[in-house]
Amino acid sequence: MGCLPCIFGGCYDASSMVMVEEQTQIAPPAGTGPQKEQAVQRMFSSIARYYDLNNSLLSLGLHHSWKRQAVGFLSPDDCHVLDVGAGTGDLALLAARRLGERARIVAADLNSPMLAIGLQKVRTARLQRQILCVQANAEHLSAPDATFDAVTTGFCLRNVSDLSRALQEIRRVLKPGGRLICLEFSRPVAGWLRRLYDWYSFTLLPWIGTRVSGDTTGVYQYLPASIRSFPDQNGLARLLREVGFQKVEYHNLSGGIVAIHVAVK
Repeated sequence: MGCLPCIFGGCYDASSMVMVEEQTQIAPPAGTGPQKEQAVQRMFSSIARYYDLNNSLLSLGLHHSWKRQAVGFLSPDDCHVLDVGAGTGDLALLAARRLGERARIVAADLNSPMLAIGLQKVRTARLQRQILCVQANAEHLSAPDATFDAVTTGFCLRNVSDLSRALQEIRRVLKPGGRLICLEFSRPVAGWLRRLYDWYSFTLLPWIGTRVSGDTTGVYQYLPASIRSFPDQNGLARLLREVGFQKVEYHNLSGGIVAIHVAVK
């Protein structure tokens, strides 16, 4: 098994995938993508240092359990794993601990302030040999075809500009038989829970999130709106099949507030 830099080999594209260790030496790339991408990056940059705290407050700590259950779908044979939209690195860290020392994980995210926090968490956990943090766009991954045994993604896909393109890229970099494990907010199953969740999402969540972080970009208004506009469980499963995934299944957590989709290339 090769180390992670060897996985990318000659196909490594420094313009689209940059080691976070180099971030102190270069300026962050200028936004050249769609308007949504630039706006989302500005919002997440503004709340990066409060992101983990607000995740715990706003999910009542449940996000830890959701992430553990997601990495539970990884196989012990998954040696090379890509975490798309890694943010501050929680899924990558959990995957490294689950899979052990022989696993190599790429934690990829477009947002450098979030990744910088993730890199510090990796260093604190002394997992630098297992986890490589890189800056990358989910819609334009520079890894070669059929590189990874598994791809994980948590609370990322609803923020991409072109969901179909991102899913196609994920499928491209997976090995045949490799699996996508996607943890994302979804549609609560029970009507009463949907009503309660809508009230919480559009009223209480923005109030708490904004006051804790001091945000002025509107990110905590954007986040519930992005959940509302994202495909529900069946809609995402259908889209995964349309881009070529097989054996698509999903598992509801917390009454469908979140769902884990598992899809095979």
